[in-house]
Amino acid sequence: MFTRAEIEQQPTMWRATRQVVTALRTETDRLLATALHDPRTRIVLTGAGTSAYVGELLAPELTRLLKRPVDAIATTDLVTDPLAVAVDDRPVLLVSFARSGNSPESSAACRLIDQVAAASYHLVITCNADGDLARDYRDAENAVVVALPPETNDRSFAMTSSFTSMTLAAWLSLAGDTDVDALAAAGEGVLRQAGVIEDAVRALDPDRIVYLGSGGLKGLAHEGALKCLELTAGDVFAMGESSLGFRHGPKAALTTRTLAVVFVSGDPYRRAYDLDIARELAGSLGAERVVVVADASYGVEAVHWPVARTPGTPDALWGIAAVVAAQLVALTASLAGGHTPDNPFPGGEVNRVVQGVVIHPFASMQ
Repeated sequence: MFTRAEIEQQPTMWRATRQVVTALRTETDRLLATALHDPRTRIVLTGAGTSAYVGELLAPELTRLLKRPVDAIATTDLVTDPLAVAVDDRPVLLVSFARSGNSPESSAACRLIDQVAAASYHLVITCNADGDLARDYRDAENAVVVALPPETNDRSFAMTSSFTSMTLAAWLSLAGDTDVDALAAAGEGVLRQAGVIEDAVRALDPDRIVYLGSGGLKGLAHEGALKCLELTAGDVFAMGESSLGFRHGPKAALTTRTLAVVFVSGDPYRRAYDLDIARELAGSLGAERVVVVADASYGVEAVHWPVARTPGTPDALWGIAAVVAAQLVALTASLAGGHTPDNPFPGGEVNRVVQGVVIHPFASMQ
């Protein structure tokens, strides 16, 4: 089964990703120095589906670290409204995430930014060195292509090792070095809990799963929910929301069989909101149906799936290991429902690389 193997290979892929990024350090630093010389340069993290959630996870942390706005805007939004991204005469650094690089929106988003921005720069992070996006920008003067190890080009339907490896590659490229070995050890710790996670999901038999988190961990919640929807072919409804935002309507989705999973921030301020909603849900659903994914239980009477965190580790990096728990949940729910995780849509209703997209000429529509 590709899906399980690709979940399990992630710590190894993270170490391999570090080697790829290190080898490209000179080229990447040169591009970033040129692109960010203008303090007005807009940094946009883009991708579609899971690749868009890479940007959602990273943007808040990179904004704090780089001390300039970093926006996560999906290619599916950028392609339909490029002038909301390219504003007046500001340069744009577009950081593109793509597993295959063959989705129509991937190349279209880059071309549109080249067309409408006063100056454009591209950091392409992809798992497929032979994809359309990598070929389009491999020799471009305003771009660097970071092609990750071919094993990260997940062969299964849902993105797993591609998501986490692209997230790490972006962090290493934009933020600098980090302790990848400690991160890999945290991921290995989650994988050692696989039996506990699988047993819990089978025993609870949820009809829906809610993932919650604050700051960048909202992006991780979106990704956790998407994995469940994809691998169960929509049979187990899932949603991702912020810890505060969940009360404003989405809470209506709760049923007595809901499983709620809260990703807990390492920041004490954001963590307070995560713990509040975890306690509230434990009171309404029962402690056995609420999971706290964190480095400690923080006194919440709920199920605790520990994910180690070295002191000071930002949520974006910790989330790379934490999402492995959500991947295991989705895989278990898929198998329990009688699905084939590598191909949950044998009829082709949903495809590994999106089909049916028409890219319309932008100039003719103005």
